[in-house]
Amino acid sequence: MKAIFLCKNADVCHRVYDEGVVSKLRGMTELDEAIYTKEDILSSADKFSEAEFVFSTWGMPIFSEKEIKKYLPNLKCVFYGAGTVQSFARPFLDCGVKVFSAWAANAVPVAEFTVAQIILSNKGYFLTNRLYHSNGNKAAKDAFNKCNGNYGETVGIIGAGMIGKLVIHMLKQYRLKALVFDPFLSDEKAKELGVEKCELPELFERAFVVSNHLANNEQTKGMLNYDLFHRMRENAVFINTGRGAQVVEDDLVRVLQERPDITALLDVTCPEPPVEEHKFYTLPNCLLTPHIAGSAGDEVSRMGEYMLEECGKYLIGEPCKYEVTHKMLETMA
Repeated sequence: MKAIFLCKNADVCHRVYDEGVVSKLRGMTELDEAIYTKEDILSSADKFSEAEFVFSTWGMPIFSEKEIKKYLPNLKCVFYGAGTVQSFARPFLDCGVKVFSAWAANAVPVAEFTVAQIILSNKGYFLTNRLYHSNGNKAAKDAFNKCNGNYGETVGIIGAGMIGKLVIHMLKQYRLKALVFDPFLSDEKAKELGVEKCELPELFERAFVVSNHLANNEQTKGMLNYDLFHRMRENAVFINTGRGAQVVEDDLVRVLQERPDITALLDVTCPEPPVEEHKFYTLPNCLLTPHIAGSAGDEVSRMGEYMLEECGKYLIGEPCKYEVTHKMLETMA
């Protein structure tokens, strides 16, 4: 099997596919260790015609079906060492090329980040920190005394995909009650996860922390609006590590202004970053982070390892765990 690396950013590719992974890939495939760009592919009609495997990560270029058939006619698999494949996968799938994604590996740090924020939120950390600085110890302590802590508190999870399910699993040790909104979650699977299904209005009314993990598609854009945010409990917290497009941001701003007790923890916005002079920058009850929940630093090598394992399974005919299909693209982030 002839394999190539295809990525806009060589440094990122080297971080995801470290020397240990490259060494193993070298033993499994006829690996060309150079990192090619789309321009490299299009500049040579014959050089890449025998490539059967593509390994990539953030910076995977977009190809049309026509380009794939012309320049990568023997391609069998794309192994994508990162999360969402929405931007590039369909033309490859339409050409019969299998696509594998390390979304499960990327889900781990996102879930860890989310769970950490949930636990701190239930303890009143973000609210009391804000009040301590603005109104002093007594005001912060009074707010803390209204928090129930983590034991038995209710958390709302919007979207039970890979990340949502992992968050639910990680939260089990804290004895929290989990409400879930996900139209694709069956009653049987909800019972298996140990969660209660409900509609969004009820979830926002009952949960102390609401965490968004909706898939990013046309059906979910603008789904989280004023009608939902204004239902939130006293001192409640909204966390978004999913996608910013699901939030009607003007509605969230309005509620944050009307309800200074509520906190929004936004790792994603739409656009990213928010436009200059957006109220998110100045609202004291809105905490922004620059899309840091996903894999970073040494965490990115986990994704290269996942794709190495998928390649190994494919080569010996074992079932692969992280193949992406057309149907999956309808609900994946």
